[in-house]
Amino acid sequence: MSAIRLLVLGAVRQHGRAHGYQVRNDLEYWGAHEWSTAKPGSIYHALKQMAKQGLLVAHEVAPSAVGGPPRVEYEITDKGTAEYLALLREALTSYDQKRDMLSAALGFIVDLPRAEAVALLKERIAGLERWRAQVTEYYVPQDGPEQFGHIGEIMNMWMHSADSEAEWTHSLIGRIEGGAHTFAGEGEPFVGVLAEGEPNPYATGPHPEDPH
Repeated sequence: MSAIRLLVLGAVRQHGRAHGYQVRNDLEYWGAHEWSTAKPGSIYHALKQMAKQGLLVAHEVAPSAVGGPPRVEYEITDKGTAEYLALLREALTSYDQKRDMLSAALGFIVDLPRAEAVALLKERIAGLERWRAQVTEYYVPQDGPEQFGHIGEIMNMWMHSADSEAEWTHSLIGRIEGGAHTFAGEGEPFVGVLAEGEPNPYATGPHPEDPH
């Protein structure tokens, strides 16, 4: 599963309608270009591909002020919303996803009801615990990695990663259950997008008017 689909669908959904520059600007504002494949080319490609797949609908708006083709704004469809929520839920529960999937999911976790977010994170912990139990059938953590020679360092790294991931997830659940953040149905959520024309302090470079 690719994080770019979740990121782009979620960014468009937050705006209601957004053109490629807005999506790119938002994702750079979140630092997604540093921890995912959300680079300009992949963002524009994802927008066009998901429009072809019926997840987004493309609207041509006023022609570019610099003389290029009309700017295209994208709007998420019902099919796209269903895909977005499915990706979000899978990213929160699947403990074996790449880190960019979890990072993307955290950016949109408040689109879910609070109770559902907690339930999905608990499912993630259960998956980690099942995986850990399977590994410890062969590897005894207290005996150290030397029991398998230098190859044991691989399993030792996996165990530490699983334990720290579970600890972090427990702490996140605690914060959510304690009332942190504003989730779906609870009121006005935190606005994590830039307003039209608002400068992006984390932009990777100048952005000419974008026709995508």
